[in-house]
Amino acid sequence: MNVCVLGGSGFVGSELVTQLVHAGHWVRVPTRNLADAERLRVLDTAELRLANVHEPRVLSQLFGDCDAVINLIGILNPRGQATFEAVHTTLAAKVMAAARGAGVRRVLHMSALGAGERAPSRYLRSKGAAEALLRAVPHPETAHPAVTIFRPSVIFGAGDSLTNRFAALLRLGGGWLPLARPGTRFAPISVLDVAAAFVRALGEHESFGATYELCGPQVMTLEELVRLTARVAQLPCHIVRVPDVLARIQGLVMGLLPGKPFSLDNFRSLTLDCVCRENGCAALGIAPRPLLAELPLYLAPPTAPSLA
Repeated sequence: MNVCVLGGSGFVGSELVTQLVHAGHWVRVPTRNLADAERLRVLDTAELRLANVHEPRVLSQLFGDCDAVINLIGILNPRGQATFEAVHTTLAAKVMAAARGAGVRRVLHMSALGAGERAPSRYLRSKGAAEALLRAVPHPETAHPAVTIFRPSVIFGAGDSLTNRFAALLRLGGGWLPLARPGTRFAPISVLDVAAAFVRALGEHESFGATYELCGPQVMTLEELVRLTARVAQLPCHIVRVPDVLARIQGLVMGLLPGKPFSLDNFRSLTLDCVCRENGCAALGIAPRPLLAELPLYLAPPTAPSLA
């Protein structure tokens, strides 16, 4: 197929574009900064295109000869004009309108576990609004474009902003880490498996109109995830469990810092467990990798050279 991947230069996108190319697809990757996608230039059937995907006219041009569109674009915290509503909900509407106008057959969309109109955070509500908009077609299994939605738990892998961030914070704090909502449960899933889910669904008619929840094989608390990260990275780990009252203040203060390492909206998202109710990986024939199968490959310190 001819596939346009929005967000193709990001963490999940880079792996997905690579897997799509290896599966024999031709892939277009629009980006505002070609340098961000430089590592994809080595892929024979990947085309990089300088573009602002928030412009409807640009989307129509990008989708003109495509069979499928994949939207991975998302943010964890707003910044300037890049609000949750603009990036998650409004962009999804623009993508659907442009896809219909261009005759695109498939739209695959990245959402999140816990997304919904009554979710506790703006992040999850905006994701839920995008899902509702994408489902607002008379017959989702026969309409064009046919929509498939993916709702992963937290995603790990080389270059992630999850385990790598915890490792960096532990190094910065000498092993000490104040942690909000340490008991919140997650089922971390490998970026390799998330990308594989998109590739599998692209070729299956059964995925038309479907929503897949994607989780790894292990359910663990946030504290357990941090401690495992520390153990693999061979870092000291002293967790200070932050009560909810103080965690809200922590979110307000840290939300004012450059890069927003933690925000009040992040805290609200953490009030929900991020685990699957349905096994989307099994439905797609994927056996997800356990965390320890991947974590040492990119977090473990290099072995000292032998002096022998």
